[in-house]
Amino acid sequence: MHCVGICGSDVHYLTHGQIGEYQLQDPMVIGHEASGIVYKVGAKVKHLKVGDRVAIEPGVPCRQCTYCKTGRYNLCRQIYFCATPPDDGNLTRFYRHAADFCHKLPDNVSLEEGALLEPLSVGVHACRRAGITLGSKVLITGAGPIGLVTLLTAKALGASKVVITDIMQHKLETAKNMGADASVLIEKDVSLEETSAKILELLGGDMPDKTIDCSGIEATIKLGMLVSKLLPVESERQTGVQECN
Repeated sequence: MHCVGICGSDVHYLTHGQIGEYQLQDPMVIGHEASGIVYKVGAKVKHLKVGDRVAIEPGVPCRQCTYCKTGRYNLCRQIYFCATPPDDGNLTRFYRHAADFCHKLPDNVSLEEGALLEPLSVGVHACRRAGITLGSKVLITGAGPIGLVTLLTAKALGASKVVITDIMQHKLETAKNMGADASVLIEKDVSLEETSAKILELLGGDMPDKTIDCSGIEATIKLGMLVSKLLPVESERQTGVQECN
């Protein structure tokens, strides 16, 4: 192993001992945002060799259920997911993983960048589900790591304006440096209606086409519902508010 990120879920297991139905019963190794260098391969592995630099996709599904066979293997009920009880993560010196879920890195991608591919994939998935495209006006609530990779993805997909919110000004400054068109500091004593009005002003009076929540806080989800443009729901891609998980 070379680089392993510390996710909010890792911290949550440390401080609370559970997330939803997943509860720690025994000690668990954390870490699921990782890259490493191949040390050994099985006899049937053909696409990797010792010394290859890889990014690790942390969820290994059963490959046989309906979800797996229709391309939505992230929903597999039998998935092994690093650092989700009872499955250990990869914050270790050596870690064994399914070869088809180890992705060889191009020479121009560092191992540090490789470890960021897992959180980046969250932003890519959310933006694709939301249908962000050329000219989209997007609100992102939360300027932590997931909010920032979602910002990068939205701009890469052609969003014309991205407004991002957070409760910490220094995070908003980072977001601006990474391409956010505008930012809004969420203040404790300011109502959702006032915050909504500020967002609309920053978007030239228009509602955001899409809102992606990257905080998981009830208030920001309400904000997204309050401020986002209502669209006819004909498919999962046309709902106004997406949440990053």
